[in-house]
Amino acid sequence: MANHISLKQLKVFTSITQHKTLTAASESLFLSKAAVSMALSELEKQIGHHLFDRVNNRLILNQEGHKLLPLADELLNRANDIESIFDGDPTLSGQLRIGASDTLGNQVAPYLLSDFRRHTGHVSQSLFISNSAQICDMLIDYELDIALIEGKTRHPDLQSTSFSQDEMCVICAPDSPFGHEGLTRLSELENSEWILREEGSGSREFFTRMIAPRIEHWHEAFQLNTTEALINSVSAGLGLGCLSRLSAEPAIRDSRVKEVEIPLDMQRRFWLLIHKEKYQNPLLRTFIEFCQDWERPENPHLKGE
Repeated sequence: MANHISLKQLKVFTSITQHKTLTAASESLFLSKAAVSMALSELEKQIGHHLFDRVNNRLILNQEGHKLLPLADELLNRANDIESIFDGDPTLSGQLRIGASDTLGNQVAPYLLSDFRRHTGHVSQSLFISNSAQICDMLIDYELDIALIEGKTRHPDLQSTSFSQDEMCVICAPDSPFGHEGLTRLSELENSEWILREEGSGSREFFTRMIAPRIEHWHEAFQLNTTEALINSVSAGLGLGCLSRLSAEPAIRDSRVKEVEIPLDMQRRFWLLIHKEKYQNPLLRTFIEFCQDWERPENPHLKGE
């Protein structure tokens, strides 16, 4: 059994895991659909188990597939390590797939990656930005190598370490009475209207954990999935917003919105996540260490540390 499992079969397996269909996997690998199907059949035959459940033309990883995935990921990464050791090039090699939640992806990651490229000479990174919940799901499925998110996750398969911090703020329209003087107590926000990000976002999680329990009656006026739409809706007078100061700062500076001073500790931490079973090749280890040592630059776009 499993005497002749090849790297090609494992590559096909991980590609199907990420793309969910044979057609999409074959396109990503530049192979025919028949070749991909045959490689998967041979692998399943050698292992003696089906690795995917077929659901509406999609291939969904099953329990046996989940057992194989960390090992396949490690073997493919180690094969790349062997190539880089013997090609005589001392620089870091391989592709680094980074996921980031909204604030980090838009306001922090560009500066972090710019510094990383300058420091290491490595330029092959991809950055996928979504809400924290989706980023965690992709990390669990090995579709990403590492994630930078705003809220701490308690998923048992993920390891999280703090690497920087952030400050949240509440904003209102320029002509809102809340913007003229700070609140002395949160009860002044009774019966307020709020514009919030979608379920799974870090800023919504902060609002529901820190602010909502301290207001007896509040109403969700809008749910939006982008920060820019949230800021514009607040500016138009549709309600209050809660978001990272990093994201709000340009709009506050331009007087599109005003900050509402509230008597609450608004600090939160940024978290670096990896899958506990993820093989940490030299590139991934270097990036993790770089993130933990990195100091956010003093930059006009990055005020409010």
